[in-house]
Amino acid sequence: MTKRLRLGCSLQAEDDGQKVNNFLEMDRGEGVNDGFSGPGPNDSLLPGLIDDVALNCLAWVSGSDYTSLSCINKRFNKLISSGYLYGLRKQLKAVEHLVYMVCDPRGWVAFDPKVNKWMSLPKIPCDECFNHADKESLAVGCELLVFGREMMEFAIWKYSMVCRGWVKCQGMNQPRCLFGSSSLGSIAIIAGGSDKYGNVLKSAELYDSSSGMWELLPSMHTPRRLCSGFFMDGKFYVIGGMSSITVSLTCGEEYDLKTRNWRKIEGMYPYVNEGVQAPPLVAVVDNQLYAVEHVTNMVKKYDKDKNTWNELGRLPVRADSSNGWGLAFKACGEQLLVVGGQRGPEGEAIVLSSWCPKSGVRNGTIDWQVLGVKENVGVFVYNCAVMGC
Repeated sequence: MTKRLRLGCSLQAEDDGQKVNNFLEMDRGEGVNDGFSGPGPNDSLLPGLIDDVALNCLAWVSGSDYTSLSCINKRFNKLISSGYLYGLRKQLKAVEHLVYMVCDPRGWVAFDPKVNKWMSLPKIPCDECFNHADKESLAVGCELLVFGREMMEFAIWKYSMVCRGWVKCQGMNQPRCLFGSSSLGSIAIIAGGSDKYGNVLKSAELYDSSSGMWELLPSMHTPRRLCSGFFMDGKFYVIGGMSSITVSLTCGEEYDLKTRNWRKIEGMYPYVNEGVQAPPLVAVVDNQLYAVEHVTNMVKKYDKDKNTWNELGRLPVRADSSNGWGLAFKACGEQLLVVGGQRGPEGEAIVLSSWCPKSGVRNGTIDWQVLGVKENVGVFVYNCAVMGC
């Protein structure tokens, strides 16, 4: 298991392919006594198609419709709940993205940009302290992790796309909040943050969604909280944040999963945190880093060779009014995604806007396209995560 954690998700595609083959063998009743005898001649997944072909077809169905598919009959329910279909989707490169967010006390919702569909998630079965405390969120594999504080300690709840429900996640080796994090396939890395006593941490941990286990990694050079993390070119980075109540950081750190070493990068993020500023709003598309400078509402692009930032154009919403809080800036496949509130004649709404960097910038203007609108939920985005599954 340690080798897999260190190398990340290099074996994931092969594992997913084997899972699909295993499902077909199980479903045909070959040596498996699970109370399901396998399909008869008129009991195919899709009438007129052999199951291998039917599975390929179902892999292209929108993931937001899988709950409905599971209600068709016993075979469909077994297929969806097994998780094998998600493995096939990865094999066929049919992965799509769901946007998860919390904008009001009613809880988590998910948005499927492919079909312009909103869905409500079940309520987290947590105590009231967790409901009202500040939280972080992270999508890894087919899981949504939500980090917060329960009555006596930190807690992590996870929502599984496969099981379609919440369960308590195993805690970190060193529980924390206000950390930087990001995911790559089936793994995620958490770095920095504060412990329950308020101490600023420089430790880091890796989470493997396939096993549900946490592994301590080597510590960063500098402790930091209110920072942001991301993967780029197969390496994990942390930028920004504060090492104490008064000291803001402009340096970044790069973690190499193969060598297990951290490298400090001076001046990687010059837009210092003033204490009330949100963690850096950053996103990586096609291994290129983008960030929002909330004071000017400008989107900037990072030059890896020169360690500098170039201005591109404005956001479709304002980030300066709340010092960067209440706004989400994420990667969604090949697009940059901005999720923020707007007030208009018809009331308040959360608007999802996207832009594909490959389309370029014209005369200093980014051509943002509206993906979706969620009305009557206020204008503040508390948490947001994008899952590719």
